[in-house]
Amino acid sequence: MFLATNKRGNVWLGAAGLVVNSKGQWLVVKKRYGGLHGKWSLPAGFVDGTETIGQAALREVKEETGIDCELIGMIGFRSGVIQEKVSDNMAIFLLKAQNEEQPITAQLSELYSADWLLPAELSNDAEASVMLREMASCVLEEGLKPIEDVDPGKIFGYSDYKLFFKKE
Repeated sequence: MFLATNKRGNVWLGAAGLVVNSKGQWLVVKKRYGGLHGKWSLPAGFVDGTETIGQAALREVKEETGIDCELIGMIGFRSGVIQEKVSDNMAIFLLKAQNEEQPITAQLSELYSADWLLPAELSNDAEASVMLREMASCVLEEGLKPIEDVDPGKIFGYSDYKLFFKKE
């Protein structure tokens, strides 16, 4: 697996947004690239040097889905070490759509699709990312607790992997 360490160094910081609508559905995207190719995941990406991590989450949701949001709070943190070389970290934020009637416009250069799905649908979906399936069983409105016994599979080559969410 090629690691783009020349562009980002050996510590990566990403941001993701969990947008929940009034029906309890999550805004999810199906990726066209990388280890999440063909998988449902959260809109996410790397933090730019000119923005806060919260701003990055809002930007990524807007870029990938066209949905404008407001930030509610941080609900989780994922941290892993890829091939004992790269610290890969992502903060997950709870967001609220400014207008739930706003149509989704998937960024087709990076995504196959974007949709509103219920957590129960994602919890057993083989096309959902490991993180989404774990999140579906978590209390996302409360504090953070590390989940250390998760196996993300071998696709990324993590040598260390942790998720931070509060379990019921």
